[in-house]
Amino acid sequence: MLALGCLIITIAVYGLAKRLYRAVPKVYLSPLLLTPTVVMLVLLLTGIPYETYHIGTEWLSEMIGPATVAMAVPLYKHLAILKKHALTIMVSVCFGSSLAIVSSVWLAKELHLQNQIIDSLAVRSTTTPIAMAVTEMLGGTPAITAIFVLMTGLFGMIVGPLIIRLCRIEHEIARGVLFGTSAHTAGTSKAFEFSVVSGSISSVAMMVTAFFTLGTAPLVLLWLL
Repeated sequence: MLALGCLIITIAVYGLAKRLYRAVPKVYLSPLLLTPTVVMLVLLLTGIPYETYHIGTEWLSEMIGPATVAMAVPLYKHLAILKKHALTIMVSVCFGSSLAIVSSVWLAKELHLQNQIIDSLAVRSTTTPIAMAVTEMLGGTPAITAIFVLMTGLFGMIVGPLIIRLCRIEHEIARGVLFGTSAHTAGTSKAFEFSVVSGSISSVAMMVTAFFTLGTAPLVLLWLL
């Protein structure tokens, strides 16, 4: 019953956070930031162990994959735009993904972090299901990767709009590639706030980033470590 209660609390907090964000669209009120914060406070105040919470909410984590696939719906509606800008999107995403992997590993090495942490950090710009799978394959810790992925997504949601304003990025394709390559699912959610086209392109960028990282991250780690 306690595990079921954790599930109900999580869904209720997310629902309230989403309604609040729609009424007051501030980054610090984003459901992705507000929900885990409130849930952690509840667990700390009530003394509920994480293991119990995980049992009750495990299926929510498993829904990340289907939710990512569902982003193909708006993508299909704007297939003509995708075909027109396919080369630009692919080149931009591959360059951005490579830079994300190299910079992450380089910074981690400069900070003298353990190899296991570096393996977990290298795929931080990839959507959670693929990032965790790649990390496990590389010998990292999936739980640590999940935290880095969440932090990257939230950071992208905050910084992305600032970069768009400072650099005066008006093109919907450029906005979509920016969010999808650097901030995966969280960034894609933010991209849809700009326009459906930007959100759709962000979905493509996110998936291309995931598969590019899947093949590139092991080679980069082998080269730099």
